[in-house]
Amino acid sequence: MPRTGRLTAAATLLAAISVLATACTGQGGNTAADDPGKDVTLNFWHGWSAPSEIKAIEENIARFEKAHPNIKVQVTGNMTDDKINQALRAGGDKAPDVVASFTTDSVGKFCNSRAFADLNPFLKKSGIDKEKVFPKTLLEYTQFNGNQCTLPLLNDAYGLVYNKTAFAAAGITEPPRTWSQFTEVAQKLTKTSGDSYEQVGLMPTYHGYETTPMRLAAQWSPTYFGADGKSNLAKDPAFAKMLTAQKDLVDKLGGYEKLERFRNTFGDEWSAEHPFHTGKVAMQVDGEWRPSMAKEAGVPFEIGTAPLPVPDDQAADYGKGYLSGTIMGIASGSAKQNASWELVKYMTTDTEAVVAFANAIHNVPSTLAALESPDLQVTPESKTFLDIARHPKSGTTPAQADGGTYQLTFQDFAYAVEKGAVADIPAGLAKVDQQIDTDIAKAK
Repeated sequence: MPRTGRLTAAATLLAAISVLATACTGQGGNTAADDPGKDVTLNFWHGWSAPSEIKAIEENIARFEKAHPNIKVQVTGNMTDDKINQALRAGGDKAPDVVASFTTDSVGKFCNSRAFADLNPFLKKSGIDKEKVFPKTLLEYTQFNGNQCTLPLLNDAYGLVYNKTAFAAAGITEPPRTWSQFTEVAQKLTKTSGDSYEQVGLMPTYHGYETTPMRLAAQWSPTYFGADGKSNLAKDPAFAKMLTAQKDLVDKLGGYEKLERFRNTFGDEWSAEHPFHTGKVAMQVDGEWRPSMAKEAGVPFEIGTAPLPVPDDQAADYGKGYLSGTIMGIASGSAKQNASWELVKYMTTDTEAVVAFANAIHNVPSTLAALESPDLQVTPESKTFLDIARHPKSGTTPAQADGGTYQLTFQDFAYAVEKGAVADIPAGLAKVDQQIDTDIAKAK
């Protein structure tokens, strides 16, 4: 179960990373002098907590320790980014040497503050050409301004998970490919009950779990920043088009207030009471983990998966989507960076390790070789997300010095738009650009 790219998590750790920036500035570069061939114990902290995830981590670590008998790994799981940052600030023998984080939005701050060591020297020393190992989009969200302070550790692709049984009952024979088809299908699948719903075709509001502005905007292939580094939301028509299309869908499915009242009856995203599982929603914007979770919940209907629809004028690009993932880095304050690199290198670039981990927790592999491995377990549902990960026009949100703050600013504006509180979207986006540029200038 991935928890990657959660803006809520990003929001809680921005202040912690800002303090960390002061503590860690100047610690960049590969100055590691430890001998990775000597006996050593590494502290590895990560955020996974489910039994299947913990088991998968333990199995990978066991394989690593067998190949590196002199390196022992002390694993600490279920660690939030806030706890990780507190430990990095405090330093000492108990602090983590290696960290796996779900929060890709903060890579820019991790790199800019030198909280994590630049891995470029380690890659070069190991003879690893990162462009030949990792998909281009994944490299984009794991580095900032040439500082490769993290590497991808598994990948998340976002698409459409849908109730095939509900589709058949409504006479719908295939998933929608364009936004106009998407709107039509969502309306057909919506069943009202008085002032509420029996079923909504899709919960289109931005609080609907993974239906964030960034996930939807990816279908328009937007450019967040111009060549001059300035925020580009007002100049790129993709953002206004996406916001307008989403607001139109909200209105056609009953309006913001009615939809939000219904959304407040939904269960937790990670529980069996998820509204897709219970049939309250027929289509869900989600990641590759949702089909397996739905099956584990014992849903009584057939599950289908597809890429998210694209704008009608980009129909030829159908198949693309938003990509994110878990990141892995080495603490700049660690005195065991060379040994730590052996662990990071194994978990992020070893095909067997990446495939085994992806199979175990139902994520998309994060290396080109692992994506094509015959050992990768592929189901009809998971193939959709693998194809999205391979699509040349799939995109992500770029790293910035302010971490995920610029995304939060955009998201807050999108909340206002869907409520009907914005009369002039282009003018509003121009103000968003100003705020983003101000925040980034302060972060540098």
